Amino acid sequence: MIPLHDDNPTTRKPIVTIALIVTCVLVYLWQSQLGPHQQAAVAYGFGFVPALLFTDASLPAELPHLPATMTLVSSMFLHGGFMHLAGNMLYLWVFGNNIEDVCGHLRFGLFYLLCGLAAAFAQALPNPASEIPMIGASGAISGVLGAYLVLFPHARVYTLVPLGLVFFTTIKAGWLLGFWFIFQLLSGLSVNPAEGGVAFWAHVGGFVAGVALIWFLRDRNYRPRAGRTRLPGRSRIPETSRRRSGPWS
Repeated sequence: MIPLHDDNPTTRKPIVTIALIVTCVLVYLWQSQLGPHQQAAVAYGFGFVPALLFTDASLPAELPHLPATMTLVSSMFLHGGFMHLAGNMLYLWVFGNNIEDVCGHLRFGLFYLLCGLAAAFAQALPNPASEIPMIGASGAISGVLGAYLVLFPHARVYTLVPLGLVFFTTIKAGWLLGFWFIFQLLSGLSVNPAEGGVAFWAHVGGFVAGVALIWFLRDRNYRPRAGRTRLPGRSRIPETSRRRSGPWS
């Protein structure tokens, strides 16, 4: 299932979400201009390689690279192909604006960063000597999905379902994101992380971090847009609207 849009309005402009998307796209455009060997060098020099952080492994001195601790951040902006980028940016666009709305711009940036760090450690800890570079924003975005599940489980998400015959449907976010998390968890348990491929444990770790961190980083003064999202103990219809007898009064 591919989420396309939700019915969850926001009050703040998602400037951090847009900035993250633009940055990832620009970095990918730069990557796409490189040759295959240069792209591999970028993955090792700027992606997160657990062995470089947890063991005494090192890269060749002539290979441009960042310190291992800095690659925990730089790896979030690298992607392995167009579909990798497109999928991540779609999920960030659909769900990120609401979490930024709840947190505020600065707290959302911190939330995104911490979820990405948690995702990297979750992927690395089962095999800290791994020399396979991890790249992509999906770990941090998984944290966004975890926060969305906590805050907006009943929001409706317009979804494309490509099961032979492609069709569109709406599904509650709780079901969509719950199934997504279960799939990541089961996949992580069934694959060998030493073989590379999709970083399922990064998705699991980022998601769990998002579920936990949103309680600390959300804006306590946040209120959903009146008339569109129900507040606890309040009517969906604003008080001023209930007084009116018709559209012209």
